[in-house]
Amino acid sequence: MNPEAAPLANEPAPTIGENAYRRIRSDIVFGRLAPGQKLKLERLRDAYGASISTLREILNRLSSESLVMAEGQRGFEVAPVSAENLREIAALRLLLEGHALEQSFAAGDMDWEGRVVAAHHKLATLERRMRAGDFSETELWKRYDWEFHQALISACGSVVLMETHAGVFDKYLRYQMIALSFRGDIAAEEHRIMHDAALERDAAKAREVLVRHVEGGVEHALATGTIAS
Repeated sequence: MNPEAAPLANEPAPTIGENAYRRIRSDIVFGRLAPGQKLKLERLRDAYGASISTLREILNRLSSESLVMAEGQRGFEVAPVSAENLREIAALRLLLEGHALEQSFAAGDMDWEGRVVAAHHKLATLERRMRAGDFSETELWKRYDWEFHQALISACGSVVLMETHAGVFDKYLRYQMIALSFRGDIAAEEHRIMHDAALERDAAKAREVLVRHVEGGVEHALATGTIAS
């Protein structure tokens, strides 16, 4: 998530290719490049400022992440969506995030608690605006959603688990953005309960709510009729 963020002070600036990769990936995840859309190399070159050869490498990389489909000699297109795929992604997210929650709640320290509280504050603030009818910052809302769930599992002790979960979360997020799925008070309350469970180190409660949270998000997204069955 947040692939367009500026590099940290001790990190080198991204190359043209890496910057283009982040921007294209973000545009797919946030639905600006629609499912099934043809990815013409000449148009991408003009839009993202990378060479044709670099773009081929980027699209092959995104293909390995299942965000792009390679069509042999016919080129590339944005990966399609389906109800079945959404359910599979949701199940995988629950498997990874549920395990990471248990590990994180057991190992988390005061710094971890601070991350959880800060992330929830930002998310809850934006959720209140959306519940009042302000939908002008939906991408920022989903970024804060991602940051909150990442904060919850950030003390799990496994970089591989965090990275794998982040990739799956992005695929889940893509469906939420395509459906523009916001469950209002229900989702906000589930986030509050998970926040409180983290401070109480109640992993069982957090996992229970997480299941309702993700499964509810799936059903809400499918109910919009924007995702083919």
